[in-house]
Amino acid sequence: MLTVHHLNNSRSQRILWLLEELGLEYQLKTYQRDPVTNLAPPELELVHPLGKSPVLTDDAITVIESGAIIDYILRHYGAGRLQPEVGSDGHEQYLQWLHYAEGSAMLPMMLKMYTARLGDAGAPLQPRIGEELQRHLGYIENALQGVDWLVGDCFSGADIQLSFVAEITPLLYSFDTLPNIAAYRQRMQKRPAYKAALKRGGFYAYGSDET
Repeated sequence: MLTVHHLNNSRSQRILWLLEELGLEYQLKTYQRDPVTNLAPPELELVHPLGKSPVLTDDAITVIESGAIIDYILRHYGAGRLQPEVGSDGHEQYLQWLHYAEGSAMLPMMLKMYTARLGDAGAPLQPRIGEELQRHLGYIENALQGVDWLVGDCFSGADIQLSFVAEITPLLYSFDTLPNIAAYRQRMQKRPAYKAALKRGGFYAYGSDET
């Protein structure tokens, strides 16, 4: 049985969404952030030494990292859904987007959030971080020009992986200059499986206000 070790207000929400899209049965074990530090509780370290979420367990197998978890679920339980055929040009594009979300896009976003807490001490870094943030958001914005979804204009696991980037973008950058990303985020949040995942996972600060 698949078990998602789910931390509130975290990237593990997209794993619940994937499972709901596939209509798979799964168990949910929920962990709450420390109200003072906002860090994950130490109980997660009993599942994996890094103590991070998401973590997926499948009987004796433990998988960490959102991209690896999405890949594992689709390879073992997807039955060919939500990804292009392996070996196709579309699949190569899919893999790039799947890894791009965390490998590149999230770095300037995390730096922006962390250095903002430093006040004046973080000010010298802001121009460089801002340039990188603008570069990556511009890249995604252009990729979504004239299409609904990133890979062959078909909804895929790559869109689920990139959802967190789209969801936290308005915390860091105005959607006024990013209409394609704003519309992309709305399309995601209107999907029935997305809404089902919100109900299953509990309050999610970056999710849709719709029920």
